[in-house]
Formats: sequence, C-alpha cells, structure tokens
Amino acid sequence: MADTASPITGKDQLVAFHAAGARAKDDWRIGTEHEKFVFRLDDLSPPPFDGPQGIEALLKGMTRFGWQPVEENGRVIALLRDGASVTLEPAGQFELSGAQLENIHQTCKETNQHLAEVKQVGDELGIGFLGMGFQPKWARADMPWMPKGRYKIMREYMPKVGTLGLDMMTRTCTVQTNLDFSDEADMVKKFRVSLALQPVATALFADSPFTEGKPNGYLSYRSHIWTDTDPDRTGMLDFVFEDGFGFERYVDYLLDVPMYFAYRDKRYIDCAGLSFRDFLAGKLAPLPGELPTLADWSDHMTTAFPEVRLKKYLEMRGADGGPWRRLCALPALWVGLLYDNEALDAAWDLVKDFSLAERHALRDGVPKHGLKLPFRGGSVRDLAIETLKISAQGLKNRRRLNRHGDDEALFLHPLMEIALADETPAERKLALYHGVWNGDIDQVFRQFAY
Repeated sequence: MADTASPITGKDQLVAFHAAGARAKDDWRIGTEHEKFVFRLDDLSPPPFDGPQGIEALLKGMTRFGWQPVEENGRVIALLRDGASVTLEPAGQFELSGAQLENIHQTCKETNQHLAEVKQVGDELGIGFLGMGFQPKWARADMPWMPKGRYKIMREYMPKVGTLGLDMMTRTCTVQTNLDFSDEADMVKKFRVSLALQPVATALFADSPFTEGKPNGYLSYRSHIWTDTDPDRTGMLDFVFEDGFGFERYVDYLLDVPMYFAYRDKRYIDCAGLSFRDFLAGKLAPLPGELPTLADWSDHMTTAFPEVRLKKYLEMRGADGGPWRRLCALPALWVGLLYDNEALDAAWDLVKDFSLAERHALRDGVPKHGLKLPFRGGSVRDLAIETLKISAQGLKNRRRLNRHGDDEALFLHPLMEIALADETPAERKLALYHGVWNGDIDQVFRQFAY
C-alpha cells in the first residue's frame, strides 16, 4: 500500500499512483454511489444539520445498524461500515458509497438494505427521502449547509467561476458506478467508450425537470448545471480521444485543475484557485516550502468533475439520481459494457468514429431533449437501444446468477422500458404535473419518495 503521508517529489509518483489501480480481471469489483434528497414529512422542507429532525440525528440513528461515526470538529459528518460509507453532500444530500462488490445482485441487495435502514430511522424522525436529479421544490436560498470545512471553501469560490456551481452543490443528486481496469490500454479503451456513451446514460436517467415547483425546460437539469459550474474542472475531456492518452496525460490534466484546499492538522486550508504544480514545486503560498503527499493528491482528484473521472478506477458520473430500480440499473449498464471483452469491443465499434463535434452535440443536447435528440439520421433513443443490447449481452456473458438462475441483465429492464417507450423519467413526471397533479409539485414527494 502506498505511503500517503510521504512527500511527493515528482510527477512520476502521481502517474504510478493511478497505474497502481490496475487489477487482474478476476479481481474487478463494482462500487456504486447514490445520493438522495432528505425532506421533512410535515412541510417537505430540507432539514438542517442540527436539531431533533436534523441530518446529524439521522446519522446518529444509523449507528444502530453497526455504522461507525466519523466526526469533524466534534460533529458526526459521516459513517463507515464494512468497506462502505455514508457521507453528506453540501446541503445534506445523503449518499451511500457502497462497498467493492463482485456482481450486481450484491449491489442491489446493498442498495435495498441501505434504503430500508434510512427509511426506518427516517420514519422515526419524521423525514423522508427522494431520488431525483434536482431538488424540485426549494430555492437555493432554502437549502441548508453542512458543517464541513471543504464545503465552506468551495461555496466561496464557486460563484467566481460559474453561475450554477452553488446549485450543483446544494440541489443535485446523482447515482454513479466505479469500475476497474486491467492495465493502461484497458483503462484508455474503457475511458473512451464510457465518455462517448455518457450522454446515453444521462438520457435514460434524465429525472430533473423541475426548479422551484415549475418545469425548467430541461429533462436533466442536473446535467445542464455542469455546463456552467467551473470550466476548469468539468466537461467531456477531448484529450482522452487523442493519440498517446494514458495515465500521464490525465495527471497533466489534474495538475492544471485549480486547487480548492489542503488538509492539515484536522483543518482545511483555503487554496482556492491555486496551482497543484506550484504545490509540487514547494511553492504553494499558504504552505510555503511544503510538498504535497498522496493524501493531498487523493483530495485534489475529487475536486475535478468531468463526465468520467479517473482515480485508481473509473467513475461514471452522467446519471440523475432516481428510484431504487434505477440505482441497480446504472451499475448494470456499465458493467455489461465494460467488464466483458466482447461487449467492450462492440461498444467501441459503436462509438469509435464519433467526431468531436458529435460527442459535444450529444453532451450539450441530451439535458434538454433526452432520448429524442436527433443523432445520425435517428435519435439518441436508437443509440440507447443499441447500447442496452450490447450491455445485456455483456451481462449474459458474465453469467453471474442469483439463486433463481437469473443473470444480471434483468437489472437493465427498467432502462429498456424507458428506451422502448421513448419517454424519460422526467417526461413521465412532466405528464403527471400537467395532468392529474394539476401543477402541484408537492405530489413528487408524496408519490416518488423511497
């Protein structure tokens, strides 16, 4: 295991850090993360951190299930158990970062257990949980802030570089999956396939059509928000498709992402906008003469927000949060595409001739138009159906069966239903809003809470 506290003396150590994530295929695992909005059952408002109905009370209530509390300045701000964690996004969005599991059956079991635990504690506290991509009712000013030092720094910096960064922090929820690679060439192929197809996931999972109780003109407003958050740390990473891309090129990208903070003596030091390259040279103004550690690099990696992110694994980041069936479907989609060689080859054949302009047109158009976005004489729906067929075959090839003899392809059924109907989750909610809900956004909480 790498020493995270020793000083980094050169870029080669950073490249080696990422390269060390390579695993033999038999050791590949699946990590799934999903966020959800917390709301008070009586008035649907987002609870603060403090108080009998607060987020800290929820975290403390979860310790009955064997979760170990993590504190910052004497406050419980996270939980740990068996390789998994529960953490808080800036406005109290409640996130499970799941353990490294072998198959989607285990992932779905983990998801079900987590949602059962939070519901039991939430019922006692009078709070509920909603899976969507964007907070449908409450204004940015209505959202609470969690007492985490890094969020204070980000909160002050975000408005300097984009207009929607604070919305990203306080009013969005996502589901993502983290997947392994065997070596640099495998990482490159998986990165390119998943980056090119990320808009397909965005379309299939699009579920954020409301802002402050009214339609906002988008199907995935959460995805749109990233286009005006911070151009230095978001986007489609065109260089991933260039010849020679590998670990070193990604490290160069991260070195050019401005810093937010450094963590020293249990406190966050404001480094917002400063250069990690200067840090690497011992010239970071707030820490003169100090060199970064791998722990600093690990922190810095989490402050880049591209559509696909490389750590010691690849993170798929394009999907809105949603109900439990789609929480299981997201990792199934990507495992089917990336963890079977036949499927990965087929997926690469599907996207390898996409032009830069086409990749950007998909990324920029899907948040508003979803599956109906025109693409190559058809639509994104056609691309989604082909992608799902490849993924399903990849899952069948894996032959990871449950006790009933079903393979993991069963978890793609909700996505295929969406694609065949040519109707995103957002469009279904909009139809309800304009129909039987009669414009009452409160019905979202009543009908779609976990």
